[in-house]
Amino acid sequence: MAKTSTATKKPSGIARRHDRIALVLQGGGALGAYQAGVYEELASTEFQPDWIAGVSIGAINAALIAGNPPERRVERLSEFWHLVSSGMGPVSDALSAPPHDYQSIHLGKPRSAFNQFSALWSAMLGIPGFYAPRMPPAWLLPDGASGALSLYDTAPLRGTLEKLVDFDLINSRKVRLSMGAVNVRTGNSEYFDNFDRTITPEHVMASGALPPSFPPIEIGGEAYWDGGLVSNTPLQYVLDVRERQSLMVFQVDLFSARGDLPKNLAGVAQRQKDILYSSRTRYNSNMAAEVANTRKALCDLLGKLPEALKGEPSVRQLLSSMHAIPTDIVHLIYRQAAHELESKDYEFSRVSVLEHWQAGQRDMRDTIVHPDWLKSTGIDEGVTQYDLTRHTRVV
Repeated sequence: MAKTSTATKKPSGIARRHDRIALVLQGGGALGAYQAGVYEELASTEFQPDWIAGVSIGAINAALIAGNPPERRVERLSEFWHLVSSGMGPVSDALSAPPHDYQSIHLGKPRSAFNQFSALWSAMLGIPGFYAPRMPPAWLLPDGASGALSLYDTAPLRGTLEKLVDFDLINSRKVRLSMGAVNVRTGNSEYFDNFDRTITPEHVMASGALPPSFPPIEIGGEAYWDGGLVSNTPLQYVLDVRERQSLMVFQVDLFSARGDLPKNLAGVAQRQKDILYSSRTRYNSNMAAEVANTRKALCDLLGKLPEALKGEPSVRQLLSSMHAIPTDIVHLIYRQAAHELESKDYEFSRVSVLEHWQAGQRDMRDTIVHPDWLKSTGIDEGVTQYDLTRHTRVV
């Protein structure tokens, strides 16, 4: 999709060294190309993730990264996004051919109409290497039939994953991979983690099995749907299972919690989707910061007790449990353009995928090159959140 950056950037804003660096990828369908752009730029820095966690399209991107050696990762991401954006053929290619880019394409009603047409095309004909309409359709099949549970067949995705992802490499545990899904029977969230099980294409597909479009994926006698049904970001899982390791998290979200009041029903549908899929992101990071920073403050207070009291069993127990583990969360959020509508997460035209990829590169580049744009909230020994407070999205 884009040329790999050649110069390694030396960030000056975050000097702390961490036990682990995690890349946390939210779900969001076609918007996932933004995450690929973020990773391409991140790969040229000193911050090389050794833990990738994802949900839905984030799980697919995570598998493409963890399932390839560092020198092949951007290439494999590019292959995947080139494949899934090839459905409209010359129509989409013409719009995205040089010298066009996301800043020079005419934005407005004609572009919105094109995006809607592209989304309709995807809905009717499917996406190459990803999913295809069921024939016969689900409503013509008897109850209980495997094809009766979804509008599309995701068998093409299995072939794509087998071609582009080295599952032996994933299961060698050189990079930790965690992917969120939901157990259809219990309704509980579950994470597939290569540190506690062998990962297969089914685990990746289960994380992205969004009903009613995609069928549930059976693993070990249980059926699973898209993890975004419970939580669209795996941040909390990463914080919960990291043990006592200091952590830097690059959290890449595809839906923005903040937005303007809609002006029509189409805007209502779009705003509803943004709120639905971004609802737990800020809550999780804020709660993590509040809990960790409160623990640190209490630990400091307990440390000021007289020596005679510090020996009390209850005080020792509190001190051992109140130790704060340094955590830095760098938050990047895709900001949509004015022409993007409710269909933005299933609009796979080549031009839109390129826009999203380039936007991810730009936002990661700005974050690294301009550390003064990172607004710190928190304390040194607890959780510190860094938010990109400026952006240059063309609307």
